[in-house]
Amino acid sequence: MIKRRGLTLILVSLALALVAAWMARAWVQAQLNPHESGMHVVVAAMTIPFGTKVEARHLRVISLPQGTPVGDHYEKPDEVVGLIVIQKVISGEILLKERFADHTSGNTLAAVLKPDMRAVTVRVDDVVGVAGFLLPGNHVDVVAARMRNDTQRAEAETVLRNLNVLAVDQTASQDKDQPVVVRAVTLEVTSKQAEVLVKAREEGKIQLTLRNPLDNREPTPEVVPAVAQVTPAPAPGKKAHVQVARPAGNPVTIIRGTNVQNTQSST
Repeated sequence: MIKRRGLTLILVSLALALVAAWMARAWVQAQLNPHESGMHVVVAAMTIPFGTKVEARHLRVISLPQGTPVGDHYEKPDEVVGLIVIQKVISGEILLKERFADHTSGNTLAAVLKPDMRAVTVRVDDVVGVAGFLLPGNHVDVVAARMRNDTQRAEAETVLRNLNVLAVDQTASQDKDQPVVVRAVTLEVTSKQAEVLVKAREEGKIQLTLRNPLDNREPTPEVVPAVAQVTPAPAPGKKAHVQVARPAGNPVTIIRGTNVQNTQSST
């Protein structure tokens, strides 16, 4: 009986020793590789310029603790290889899905376009192009100026707001920050906005105005001062007819030649 109890104690001791050894080994491995059992995240192994087609050499995989908030990321390099970079990626940066676009056909600019959007190019000079300070990634408003046939006076109106600049001339890179005078600017618009832009360009002249990237508010309408109406001079031999309008409720004086008549305004 005593021998059997001693054998049982020995077996229990061995079992406890094995469990303790396994737990110690697991603890040591966790200290040496803290992220081994975490989630896998694809990061950039080098800086990836705008418009680059991603290759396997651009990528590497790291592990982070489970539950780390890193956004909509990739877990496997195969998910990223072949995509087009639509925003410059820095070495070591976690790759987020909103910074890449699928490139099935066409050129890089076509892949950068958002769904249901179009690219329209307008001719500019150093004035229309805001003295060369328009760069890819900026946002602009479009002001259209046209001449009215009835009054022969120019009218200006902001016809489009907050348009994204896709490219200047033939450059779509967002790396540059120095002004450069260009001949054409490519804007990202909807189909309806494209029609408005082309119509404004054909009817008169357009001017691009640069927006603050943090300003998403619509401008407050300005109060336009009243324009005095000038009546043409009377023909020789005829008396002038002058009518002066007053605010509602005030007396109105009408002069017809030498006759003077005071009446009350009805409007």
